[in-house]
Amino acid sequence: MEYRQLGRSGLKVSALAFGTATFGGVGPLAKWGATETAQARRLLDICLEAGINLIDTANAYSRGRSEEILGEAMAGRRERLLVATKVRFRMGEGPNDLGLSRAHVVAQCEASLMRLGTDRIDLYQMHQWDGLTPLEETLEAFDTLTRAGKIRYSGISNFAGWQLVKIMATARAMGFVPPVAQQIYYSLESRDAEYELLPAGIDQGLGALIWSPLAGGLLSGKYRRGKAPGEGGRHLNDWHEPPLSDEERLYDTIEELVAIADGRGASAAEVALAWLLGRQGVASVILGARTEDQLRRNLGAADLVLAAAERERLDRVSLPRLIYPHWHQQRTIPDRLGPAAASLIEGHPAE
Repeated sequence: MEYRQLGRSGLKVSALAFGTATFGGVGPLAKWGATETAQARRLLDICLEAGINLIDTANAYSRGRSEEILGEAMAGRRERLLVATKVRFRMGEGPNDLGLSRAHVVAQCEASLMRLGTDRIDLYQMHQWDGLTPLEETLEAFDTLTRAGKIRYSGISNFAGWQLVKIMATARAMGFVPPVAQQIYYSLESRDAEYELLPAGIDQGLGALIWSPLAGGLLSGKYRRGKAPGEGGRHLNDWHEPPLSDEERLYDTIEELVAIADGRGASAAEVALAWLLGRQGVASVILGARTEDQLRRNLGAADLVLAAAERERLDRVSLPRLIYPHWHQQRTIPDRLGPAAASLIEGHPAE
């Protein structure tokens, strides 16, 4: 397993991480999975054997049940793991039971520590932009928790590019410990993160943690043009998070994934994951799994290195269109940075 620096911190995280949204199966997440403690412990065994050291969860996953199960499953081996969790979404019926206010952040940090059965959270992440609470208040709460030793590092998730830069500028201006990571959706099905989030993260020193790297299973290889997904598979119109952006491009991408996988003796999922591991700014790719077999198969991506020609094939077939102002800048930046800098998004040839 490769270990990568998380942003500008001194922390090293495994290139593959394990996500626990399938733990608990309470409420809307029940369709993702309902893993309980015994199975969770076996999945953690596999992760540790493979060298994974980063486990991701959130207080909102099954209304805290995911954190409880993770706490039970990692008993006796806490020191071998980095635990990441999140705060922002509703955890009760009161007016202050959501958001990134000081009241909610501090209360939920204490609650997460209790559920996880630990004395610190290694990476505490803002699960989404608040929009109401002043950034100074949120950052002060995270800074206080950091200095108290209750969290070691902070991160953001699902922020826009301007929000990312604003929170980093505010933290530095106020003398608060800044975030070191951003958890984002990024996959061969949707490369939207390349427009702003990945360049901004590289510029600001935030390592990218990737959620839903297989686009909710769309890139697993079992979804093919003109074929039913099989037992247990969803139809394309069932996808809401992440949403499907371009069905024809998706199928073209899947065909290329399968062709490369067949030539390498690997699965389409492994190839899709390996592609992400080679993208600039990516610190770790978060795997979800409901079964031990599924987890073991996807872990093979850690040892799969794609050839330049294979990467170029995947880049080309999944290429998103340039949106404004990127197409405008692509036409004009060579006069300052030279022809080699003409691509603002990897894979886009200069016009």
